[in-house]
Amino acid sequence: AIKCKAAVAWEAGKPLSLEEVVVAPPKAHEVRIKIVATAVCHTDAYTLSGADPEGCFPVILGHEGAGVVESVGEGVTKVKPGDTVIPLYIPQCGECKFCKNPKTNLCQKIRITQGKGLMPDGTSRFTCKGKQIYHFMGTSTFSEYTVVADISVAKIDAAAPLDKVCLLGCGISTGYGAAVNSAKVEPGSTCAVFGLGGVGLAVIMGCKIAGASRIIGIDLNKDKYAKAKEFGATECISPEDFKKPIQEVLVEMTDGGVDYSFECIGNVGVMRAALEACHKGWGVSVIVGVAAAGQEISTRPFQLVTGRTWKGTAFGGWKSVDSVPKLVTDYMSKKIKVDEFVTHTLPFDKINEAFELMHKGK
Repeated sequence: AIKCKAAVAWEAGKPLSLEEVVVAPPKAHEVRIKIVATAVCHTDAYTLSGADPEGCFPVILGHEGAGVVESVGEGVTKVKPGDTVIPLYIPQCGECKFCKNPKTNLCQKIRITQGKGLMPDGTSRFTCKGKQIYHFMGTSTFSEYTVVADISVAKIDAAAPLDKVCLLGCGISTGYGAAVNSAKVEPGSTCAVFGLGGVGLAVIMGCKIAGASRIIGIDLNKDKYAKAKEFGATECISPEDFKKPIQEVLVEMTDGGVDYSFECIGNVGVMRAALEACHKGWGVSVIVGVAAAGQEISTRPFQLVTGRTWKGTAFGGWKSVDSVPKLVTDYMSKKIKVDEFVTHTLPFDKINEAFELMHKGK
């Protein structure tokens, strides 16, 4: 067992607490990783808030991380100690019917135990003050050491800077893939991106790489516009600047609506606006944001009857084990941006400050 520091969420709605935890060795088909860098994501904050129906406490949150394999359990063949890796919240077993289907990346092999905050054998590898601590999203990157299933790890280029590529564990990959995989944005198209946080910026980057000619960013926070334009937005607007609903504004601005729209907030009202901002006959709207438990989306069925498509995406549609190493390679060869997403780098003990910066939109 290893003793190390971890940020423990003892209960919903309280700040994280830096504690000494005990991390048990990996069992069969498990990998123990020394986490070098982690990022914070709204999904962590969502679970911490108590709104997540799958939230279990006490728990070690975090799902955007990068590190080095410390040890492996019996039967692990794909990685070895010393390998540089990114833990994956969507695994890829290669055996289930989801993995075998090219239409999805939603491997279901360990879904049930992962949703309960446990390893595939139904137990936890974390203890603190004699109490069992739950895992989160199969990754728990807010710990100096973590244990993950061997199907939940991607081996990456050892030269990659871990304080940057940790972001490919969720946010950047999700937004970029939403544009290039889920929407399949075409050259010359017009796109609208609702929400200009990290995921929204990654969508903009994907739209630009795909050759979109017009990319409209939508956010209430105008401080985000300059950054959005750096990533490829051609213009940015705020719904507060108009008397009419934002979808009507977009339809007028674009001669009938956009070809592709993306909701990157998790607000069901905005999801409706994003669909209704799409062009009749061929517009596609992709839901990227995660709404709170129990919420429902609505629109008039006529919106769909007249040729719009409403779809969703998880982790940008990337088959994780196969795709994450390629995304790291694309970053290393400067095909995609990663460094530009990092605004602050803080020591681990300032993790609550990182959440405050995120909630302030900074």
